[in-house]
Amino acid sequence: MSLTLRVLAPDQSVFDGSADEVILPSTTGQLGILPGHVSLLAALEVGVLRVRSTNGWQSIALMGGFAEVEADDVTVLVNAAELGSNIDAGKAEADLDAARAEVNRFEGQPASPEKVKAQQSLDRARARLQASK
Repeated sequence: MSLTLRVLAPDQSVFDGSADEVILPSTTGQLGILPGHVSLLAALEVGVLRVRSTNGWQSIALMGGFAEVEADDVTVLVNAAELGSNIDAGKAEADLDAARAEVNRFEGQPASPEKVKAQQSLDRARARLQASK
């Protein structure tokens, strides 16, 4: 028995296939989905979706969205996503360093839209690096 997983972004279908297990980065923590899982709808944070299939584990960097589980079908609707195998780890690490530097620039300052954007960029860069490994 397996799951059917679809990861859909506004501009592309990132993943459409079979999976034995899916781990989602929900807003309440990591959420494991196995065949026979109860139906649910979950909000997703920026993070890494992990997929286990007969080929082993795959990672997908997600940029927030929602997941629906219904009768062994998992549909993930996200703002953006990228297969970990398509991410250049060296560039992802450089992007993470740049995002950290930008966040550090706002240290000790009150909340501002620029500070929030810097933190969001850091979260996205961290997810991309984690998915690339």
